[in-house]
This record gives sequence, structure tokens and C-alpha cells, in this order.
Amino acid sequence: MSLDLKMPVLVVDDYKTMIRIIKNLLRQIGFEDIDDATDGTEALERLRARSYGLVISDWNMEPMTGYDLLKEVRADPSLQTIPFIMVTAEAKSENVIAAKKAGVSNYIVKPFNAQTLKGKIESVFQPA
Repeated sequence: MSLDLKMPVLVVDDYKTMIRIIKNLLRQIGFEDIDDATDGTEALERLRARSYGLVISDWNMEPMTGYDLLKEVRADPSLQTIPFIMVTAEAKSENVIAAKKAGVSNYIVKPFNAQTLKGKIESVFQPA
């Protein structure tokens, strides 16, 4: 799967400022089609209504966390192949391990810049 800057991207975060920051970073990289959701429940509705090429989700959200969203996405046959990048402020190894077991494609610890985000996205789309 190659990186397509035209693919729709879904950014999920309950903090509006973080959504704006990530969207700006994605635009710097070259993405144009970017939607957002403020929690896992809203993200699932969007994912079931439209075909996305990438999900970038915060871990800590209410009522549905990014981790719960990841598990829901991986359990749904129509969504399970979507690349999923988890964003968190905590670099706890148990969280990284839990996310990997749940099928996360990559993991980013805040704060990060466009270069870091681009590298994480590119690694998700590298041929295996």
C-alpha cells in the first residue's frame, strides 16, 4: 500500500486545539482531505459512513477512548485494514504494548512535528 496524499484522513481528538494542530501538520505534509471527530463514538459513525485511508486518534478521550476505538475498528471486518496511528501524551510501555496487541499501525508521543508525523505515516505505508 503506497502513501496517497489524496486519501481521506480522520483525526480523532477531544481537544479542538490538538485537532487543529494535527490538521495543520497533515496539510504541511500535503494531505488535503481531512475530517475530524471529537471522540471514539463519533469517529466510528464517520468510519462507517465514509471510506478513510488513515485514522490518527488520541488515546485519552471520553466517553470512548482511542484504545477502545482501535479495538472496535480492528473487530469490524469492513474497517479492520485501515491504518491506525495512536497519539498520546504518555509514553508508558504498557500502553504501547496494549496498543500493539490491539493492532495499532504506529504510535506517536506528543509533542511532535510535521517531520515526525510524516515519518510515522510513511512507515505505515511502507511495503512489508
